[in-house]
Amino acid sequence: MPLKIAMIGAGSIGFTRRLMADLLAVPEFADTEFAFTDISAQNLDMVAQLARRDIEANGLPATVTATTDRRAALTDADYVICMVRVGGIEGFALDIDIPLRYGIDQCVGDTLCAGGIMYGQRTMAALLDFCRDIREVAKPGALFLNYANPMAMNTWACNQFGGVRTIGLCHGVQGAHWQITGLVEGWAKREGLLAEDAKLHRRDVDVIAAGLNHQTWFIQVKWQGRDMTHLLPELFAQHAEYARTEKVRIDVLKRFGYYSTESNGHLSEYLPWYRKRVDEIGQWIDLSSWINGETGGYLRVTTEGRNWFETDFPNWMKAEPPKLGPHNRSEEHGSYIIEALETGRTYRGHFNVVNDGHITNLPDGCVIEIPGYVDRNGLNMTHIGELPLGCAAMLSSTVWVQRLAVEAAVKGDLTLLRQAMLMDPLTGAVCNPEEVWQLVDEMLVAQAQWLPQYAAEVPAAAARLAAHEAAGTRVKLRDTRGAARLETKSVATMQADADAARANAQAADKGNMTKTGE
Repeated sequence: MPLKIAMIGAGSIGFTRRLMADLLAVPEFADTEFAFTDISAQNLDMVAQLARRDIEANGLPATVTATTDRRAALTDADYVICMVRVGGIEGFALDIDIPLRYGIDQCVGDTLCAGGIMYGQRTMAALLDFCRDIREVAKPGALFLNYANPMAMNTWACNQFGGVRTIGLCHGVQGAHWQITGLVEGWAKREGLLAEDAKLHRRDVDVIAAGLNHQTWFIQVKWQGRDMTHLLPELFAQHAEYARTEKVRIDVLKRFGYYSTESNGHLSEYLPWYRKRVDEIGQWIDLSSWINGETGGYLRVTTEGRNWFETDFPNWMKAEPPKLGPHNRSEEHGSYIIEALETGRTYRGHFNVVNDGHITNLPDGCVIEIPGYVDRNGLNMTHIGELPLGCAAMLSSTVWVQRLAVEAAVKGDLTLLRQAMLMDPLTGAVCNPEEVWQLVDEMLVAQAQWLPQYAAEVPAAAARLAAHEAAGTRVKLRDTRGAARLETKSVATMQADADAARANAQAADKGNMTKTGE
């Protein structure tokens, strides 16, 4: 029988087709049944049209069904892949814009900080519904592969409270691995250890990365048996591009001794030091790309990508379909995991799993990102032991924010939500407790439609906001667009460079794996 792979949130612009193409690069999966589901019938229909065209153009027997009925899509599924953004761009904008009025300047807002915590509240509520459906109608033991952020919180909720074995997947490690590979290549050529015309693949540089998603540390880097880890601070600081675009990562590397997987913009909002003073943010970021720290940068490019896709869709259908096969397979983990489980071919990657003694100085039960091996026998994760003490200390604060946020989302507990926000490193660095309390109320009221677990709390939150307004006791808000916010391009503006707009639309939902990564 062919595999049935259900994709939830399949209306995503690039990710759905990217993962489908990766799976169809495996010969044994040529007849896979893909079941797409999304709450947006319009988005779902457009992506399904493109996917069916791609399959037909490549002469494959695979099929695509598309339905807004999630349970129908999940029925008898062998694997379920999740790539949802609960609240869509509307909810995303609230994650960025409301905290900004309280002085919280975020670049991405999807993993930690005020935006990431609220994104998690919306998403975990939905994921627990997905888990219920998987338990009830998917094949017994169906594996849930989650790509949705906040990765650690979502994966934690599904495993502990959803009753479904869930693996979280991200390509941050691969992206940073490529950066490190380039540095090792340059060093080896300067040392006369590598020919000038030689090129290293990341497979040539052995790494062990361990930590929490988006805060995973390269605790070991080796090339041809040489330990390169201690050279990374110097190599990154001397690199002409990275010295400009990765200032936060390089500063953390200098002070803690290990390189973090995630981009400058991401990392800057997980820590209390780099975005708390508006007049200092500019010295830590670079505006050549949104991922380097632009205020609301990911919201901007996601908005532009969606607007362009909806406008330009007829041209996407006219474009030459991609040729599917191993030569065109991305580095996203999902297809390789399914291939390893089904065929027995071994795959090594870095995955988000429940900590069960793997990292000994982080709590068991939290979700960590570590190396693992997959084959027909299943997923086998490596034992890391203790992280370097400074790295573990940084992650310990994140873990407790995540735990508070997970428990809050599952129980609809306002007190825990407030405490999660208060304990968040950047939010706590910028806001006092009363500001945090008001921020939470404002975000609950604004996002109520996606927060069913807080239905009983929303009227009281609205009443508190109104009472403060009437009494003149509201905390003072900032009238600001942020330290480094760029204008969202209109479709008319994007028309001037249609190829660039199309490329952004493909990549904006993180469905495009690149060597520089995110």
